[in-house]
Amino acid sequence: MQKNKILSARLFFVAAFFTLLSLHHLAYLFTALIALWIVSFPKIVPLTIRVIRSILIFNLGVSLGYAAMALWRHETPWEYLFYINLKVYLLTYFVFWFFTHYSIVQIVGFSKDLSYLTTIALSQIFSYKKSFEELRLAYLSRGWRLKDKNPAFIARAFEFFLEKSFYDANERTLAMKARGFFRD
Repeated sequence: MQKNKILSARLFFVAAFFTLLSLHHLAYLFTALIALWIVSFPKIVPLTIRVIRSILIFNLGVSLGYAAMALWRHETPWEYLFYINLKVYLLTYFVFWFFTHYSIVQIVGFSKDLSYLTTIALSQIFSYKKSFEELRLAYLSRGWRLKDKNPAFIARAFEFFLEKSFYDANERTLAMKARGFFRD
């Protein structure tokens, strides 16, 4: 029973994701967004905040660059920018909503290699999140406020994460080579 549920979830995710990806009219995108909001009703605000926080900087950079190029070429970029940003919001919202109901590890469980890579990525994400939280608490324990930027502490934290990323990348590469991911 559990296997059938996971299989159905996999098929639903792939079908729904590519269906949303294939929508090209604003009316269809809005309809899909409203349907998704209805399905996720009690969690609309928290999911929207997560989505906006995750896509804001990248989308802002891309949108500003596209708008600048379009205006330089004497074209009107606003409709396309609205369309593409709405589509990114919709797809990201769908993915976040879906993975609040299903474990990503279970969804990619059909492939041993994909499960392994997902587990590596998730463990790294949680490790960095924990380190960041510990550094934030260490910063606050010194009596500094977050808006008081201490350059020495920030530089040391940056150095810590840089060294950690190099070390972790080397360790992950060795682990993946040992499992046959690279064919050198």
